Amino acid sequence: MSTHILPGLVDVHVHLRHPGGAHKETIRTGTAAALAGGVTAVLGMPNTQPPITDAGVLDAALAHVATEALCDVGLYLGAADGNAHEVAAAAERACGLKVYLNDTFGQLRIETLAALRPHFEAWPHGRPIVLHAEDLNVATAIGLGRVHGQWVHIAHVSRAEEIRLIAAAKDAGLHVTCEVAPHHLFLSTDDLARLGALGDMRPRLGTPADVAALWAHLDAVDCIATDHAPHTLVEKASPTPPPGVPGLETTLPLLLTAVEDGRLSLERLVELTSTTPAARFGIATPTESTVEVEVGPEWTLPERGWQTKPDWSPFAGTRVRGRVVRTTLRGATVWDEGRLTAAAGTGRVLTFDAAAVAR
Repeated sequence: MSTHILPGLVDVHVHLRHPGGAHKETIRTGTAAALAGGVTAVLGMPNTQPPITDAGVLDAALAHVATEALCDVGLYLGAADGNAHEVAAAAERACGLKVYLNDTFGQLRIETLAALRPHFEAWPHGRPIVLHAEDLNVATAIGLGRVHGQWVHIAHVSRAEEIRLIAAAKDAGLHVTCEVAPHHLFLSTDDLARLGALGDMRPRLGTPADVAALWAHLDAVDCIATDHAPHTLVEKASPTPPPGVPGLETTLPLLLTAVEDGRLSLERLVELTSTTPAARFGIATPTESTVEVEVGPEWTLPERGWQTKPDWSPFAGTRVRGRVVRTTLRGATVWDEGRLTAAAGTGRVLTFDAAAVAR
């Protein structure tokens, strides 16, 4: 058995469900799940009810975050048809712009070039444009970024051809970054019969060949981000289950097990989950925000007992060899041996800090 003190994780892709989805997750339960997973900073997605597509909704959501968050939280603005200049004007209070080009859960989706291009023209340069882009839309995003001199970040890459194209774009010197979600690294279409609706997410699970390609191109990946997307078990059991799975609390156990298996180094794990996402997304993370982990003893991820409000995981029953022992935020212990010790309002509101960015 070994223990390590790592920098607190920075998760750039989390659905906290505020506003409008408190039955699925709240700011408090979502950030509790983050601390339980060793995550000290999260960036929240805008496909809420109502969606965060203007300054008014953003400011109200940030005010709520300031009183409820247990870890540090920033929020994205959402791109919609006709709001390019409005969101650009509020960019300084957000952590980035999120653009949905493919099937997703919620009201936000851009379906025409006429609606998409104004966002690339109006969004302040040097700030991230994060895209849910699959298949051909990955090429569309990269091309528009090149034409308009914008930085594009491709979220939750899940297919072999997508990661190969992104790697080629990077080799060509284009300003492209990307993330991969743990469920796309550790699950595949082979798991769908067992998981049923609990394995339904967007992008959908890839084939074993897709999973192998992601691991083979891990050097082209900038961040591992959970795409934590909680839904209740009742919703998942319905005739039309919404896509998405929780992930904040299982990422480190899975990745630490991969370290034990020799699939990546501990140093690379830290780069993918902490230092690189912080540097890319302008998050000035304090050195005294840390996570203590234990590696070696095998244990089983449980069915219940999670901090996330829906209290389930697609990885329940998985044998792992890593666990979070303790999380500190700015030097204060906020998670200690399975016990939450943070108070509401402990977390701070994050915005994009250009001075902290490393390309």
